[in-house]
Amino acid sequence: MSSSLINSTTGSMPANAAMPLFKGRPDPAFADALKKVSPQAQAKAKATSTDFEAMFLNSMFSQMTSGIKGEGPFGDTPGTGVWRSMLTEQYSKSFAKAGGVGISNEVFRSLIMQQAGHTS
Repeated sequence: MSSSLINSTTGSMPANAAMPLFKGRPDPAFADALKKVSPQAQAKAKATSTDFEAMFLNSMFSQMTSGIKGEGPFGDTPGTGVWRSMLTEQYSKSFAKAGGVGISNEVFRSLIMQQAGHTS
């Protein structure tokens, strides 16, 4: 699904928007599901999917920085681990909010399809 079709404020598609895409192809089932789910539920699903992607990215970034010892802006002090974890958490939230790696869109589609009662 193209994330540009989703209003970032409400999390819903505008009524005159083009059909959403799934894996590069028009997705009429998802368009139908969006019509059945309230804008409030869409906004909540969008926020949940973005939070999920941020958690995934945080885990990935934490693994990437786990081997760094005594390097970077924090040096090698007793509080380095705490500060580094806070930094990676903020990186992951910013990355996910800016569009991330696409996990959010897949999760959003799945949540909307489930709420609308679709099995596909």
